[in-house]
Amino acid sequence: MARIIVTTEPVERPGPVLPDEIPVLLDESVCSVHLNTEHGAAQLIERVAWAVIDAEDAERASSDQMMPSE
Repeated sequence: MARIIVTTEPVERPGPVLPDEIPVLLDESVCSVHLNTEHGAAQLIERVAWAVIDAEDAERASSDQMMPSE
């Protein structure tokens, strides 16, 4: 079965990153049946879009925390 996983990538990689340290925003098994109808496909794409937006927000927040305070 196919799987869609949306996660973030660290902005800087000081060393090996353990999988537990990386937030997973979407981890979903998918089948072709999920794409059989326009409604089902739209729902899947909507969930992926939300996860991508959440991943971007998490990366932005992480990079903001790394920046020195002025």
